[in-house]
Amino acid sequence: MKKEILIFLFTLIAGAAAAQTTYRDSLERFLKNYVKEHQVVPEVDKKYFRFFPVDEQYRVVADFTPATDTAWFEIPTSSGKNKKYRAYGRLHFSINGQQLELTVYQSHFLMQYNQYWNYLFLPFKDATNGKETYETGRYLDLKTTDIKNNRLTLDFNKAYNPYCAYVATGYSCPVPPKENHLPVAIKAGEQKFAKPHR
Repeated sequence: MKKEILIFLFTLIAGAAAAQTTYRDSLERFLKNYVKEHQVVPEVDKKYFRFFPVDEQYRVVADFTPATDTAWFEIPTSSGKNKKYRAYGRLHFSINGQQLELTVYQSHFLMQYNQYWNYLFLPFKDATNGKETYETGRYLDLKTTDIKNNRLTLDFNKAYNPYCAYVATGYSCPVPPKENHLPVAIKAGEQKFAKPHR
């Protein structure tokens, strides 16, 4: 009986390790492709991308609450222009035992295009901004179809910088609203670009 228990525990541990390795490998492929396909940073500067080590504790399941107020409103951008968005819902989750919330939005501009009908935008700030990550904040891309039974997986390992993190002019990058300022450090995803603005 003791032997069977040991075999079961070994199989369980081995399975968990394999799943973790598969996840890490998948994320590393994702990040490698992100760098390769980046449309703003020229090939010669792609060596300046920096990322936190992949950490599965920043991949969390969030409870989704649909927004009650879906009126369009304007979010300021880095260029001084405003862009129209509306709240799609609120995400409730925890990281390291701390309860957190973020609002996810829909873009008025993107909803004019059939291929983006299910696109959701999640801008956020956290305690790493200005130190380890871009000072204005970072983004996550989601889809309405990611929401299953009012739950959604948030993977901060996929958090990325707005284009304004690489070039000083030419883009209007939405500034994360105050309701999306997290009081914790999200040590996952893209870090500060290692080369100054061009």
